[in-house]
Amino acid sequence: MEHLHQSFTIKFEYNVYFTTGLFDTANTLFSDFLLKNNTAEVQRKIFFVVDSGVAEAHPELNTQLKDYFYAHPGIQLIPDILIVPGGEGVKNDPIYFEQVVEAVNTYGIDRHSYIAAIGGGSVLDMVGYAAAVSHRGIKHIRIPTTVLSQNDSGIGVKNGINYFGKKNFLGTFAPPVVVFNDDSFLLTLSDRDWRSGISEAIKVALIKDAEFFTWLENNAALLVQRDMPTMNYLVWRCAQLHIEHIASKDPFESGSSRPLDFGHWSAHKLEYLSNFEVRHGEAVAMGIALDTVYSQLSGRLSVNDSNRVIKLLQNLGFDIIHPLLEVHRDDSPILTGFEEFREHLGGQLTIMLLTAIGVGEEVHEVDVELLKQAGKLLHNLQHQQVQ
Repeated sequence: MEHLHQSFTIKFEYNVYFTTGLFDTANTLFSDFLLKNNTAEVQRKIFFVVDSGVAEAHPELNTQLKDYFYAHPGIQLIPDILIVPGGEGVKNDPIYFEQVVEAVNTYGIDRHSYIAAIGGGSVLDMVGYAAAVSHRGIKHIRIPTTVLSQNDSGIGVKNGINYFGKKNFLGTFAPPVVVFNDDSFLLTLSDRDWRSGISEAIKVALIKDAEFFTWLENNAALLVQRDMPTMNYLVWRCAQLHIEHIASKDPFESGSSRPLDFGHWSAHKLEYLSNFEVRHGEAVAMGIALDTVYSQLSGRLSVNDSNRVIKLLQNLGFDIIHPLLEVHRDDSPILTGFEEFREHLGGQLTIMLLTAIGVGEEVHEVDVELLKQAGKLLHNLQHQQVQ
């Protein structure tokens, strides 16, 4: 008998909005989106999951949400707001994922309704995964509240939780229906969290936009001083570069090429080895430093370009090396990150390195001896700066 064959294309689209005071009753951006997309002839609901750090920094948020939906009716607000821990812990313990799924069942959240997550990237990842697998896909609204989530993870198409001690072992590619970046949430970030998210901007500039990297160099002092217009541009430009990348030929990463994971093979492993005492953005900064110097030592990148990258990281206040990141032996724990990264890619090991600022090159093998040298060089540079 002849075999059967079918092929179909699904169009995904969503907007990323930039605003201030998203839940001020005078700001109709959120309600306009909900009304514009009100096509179902059923009572639609919206359920909010909020990062505990956001809830603590913005104690008025619960009342704001209720006042907002009272002023802008048309969709039923579930009054019980679920508060979950921020940071990687929310992805490590499946109980928080289960709480979101349980809420879907308890409150009758169907596929015409929304689950909105307000928080950092880890909370958005976990809630997005729960939304994607509940009823085979509930509409998910992302409201990122950190620099890292507003300029990187929050505007992407990936969701997930950690499992078997491995980052994002369970997850989906499921775009949100919309993203709202509200810069007022950035005002309450600690200096550490403010700085942490800048590393992802450096990463995307190094891979895709040399002009943006020069802008980062020229504006490093303003970023350290927490100048909001400067940060707003950083978030916008970084988000734009990510959106453009998502529209490329492999948005759901069916291949092993992941250029936006420059510096990430070691960063992911360092987070685990440090029991997440090193935050994602900090680990990415160190991963960038390691792969930049490795690119130099392997003859791909000029000394001048390598020095520019390290100088920018240090000017922004990042550490460029961690004891757990240094390779002292062939069985150093950080090296297991290669195999886990290869597994995560689903095939061939593919690491992005630099040939120039703004230009990357994919490689499939890494010289451990050069990694050892790169770690030593960074260790000496960091020690010199401390002195």
